[in-house]
Amino acid sequence: MLATTFLTFLWSLIVIFFMVIFFILLFQVLGDLFRRHDASGWKKTIWVIFLIVFPFLGLFVYYITNGNGMAERSAQSAQRAEEEFGTYVRQVSSEGAADQIAKAKQLLDSNAITQEEYEALKAKALG
Repeated sequence: MLATTFLTFLWSLIVIFFMVIFFILLFQVLGDLFRRHDASGWKKTIWVIFLIVFPFLGLFVYYITNGNGMAERSAQSAQRAEEEFGTYVRQVSSEGAADQIAKAKQLLDSNAITQEEYEALKAKALG
């Protein structure tokens, strides 16, 4: 009795494990499919229907036929995200309080703002 219960539990874990892997692969394929710019809407629709009608076969065929393209698109996406993050960090770091005060000082020196406006900008940058 106990062995049967344990084997049933073990089998359930194995089934759940492979279901999770299947859904991870499915979402990767669907994500890649809809991110593609080289495939037409009809081609994407055919792939989705193929994945619904023959899920395992559809996954294997998609990975075999588009595996290299998936890797390239994923690498390009990661590189683009890294570049955007680097640009954002450089932009934010260059807008520090010292830079804002220096810009306000330049405006004060060129008589574009008054001393009171300079003090307000300085307080805002520091606060």
